This record gives sequence, C-alpha cells and structure tokens, in this order.
Amino acid sequence: MHPIPADTAITVVHSPGCHYCDDARAALAEISAQQPLRVRYLDAASPEGAQLVAQHRVAMFPLVLVDGKFFSYGRLPRRKLLALLQSQAKAGAR
Repeated sequence: MHPIPADTAITVVHSPGCHYCDDARAALAEISAQQPLRVRYLDAASPEGAQLVAQHRVAMFPLVLVDGKFFSYGRLPRRKLLALLQSQAKAGAR
C-alpha cells in the first residue's frame, strides 16, 4: 500500500445529530490511524460551513471536500475515498 500524502486535506461540514456525520467521523478516524490525514470539521451553522453548503448545494450532511474539491455528501463512500487517496499516493510517488 502506498502511503497517503500527508498534505491531503479533508474538510467535513457536519450538522448536530447527524448519524452520517458520526459515521464519517468514525471512518476518518480509522483511516487516519493508518495513514496521515489532515481532517478539519466545520459546523454547518458556522459562517465558513454555511458558505460551503451554499456553494456546493448539498441536500444532506456531511459535506466532504478533499483538497478543497467536492467529494461527497450524505453517507461517506469509504471505498471511493480510499481509492482516491491511494491514487493520489501513487501519483505523488511518481
């Protein structure tokens, strides 16, 4: 397995009482225990969180950005995220 670049930044915009948000937090904690990630959590009610929600027009939480780019909303697609992180690692190793 290629190491994930330490500069990979994941932003999670969450909402209180959101079970998908809790699931995403647990998944990212599990992934970051094995690979270095910079994960930042923003409350959807915060000015920056609200701006990101409006910008990406999400229908549900969490909103997940990888390196500032839209990745997903709702239930975090773990396999898709791992595949993206691994492809970034391979590209960075070249």
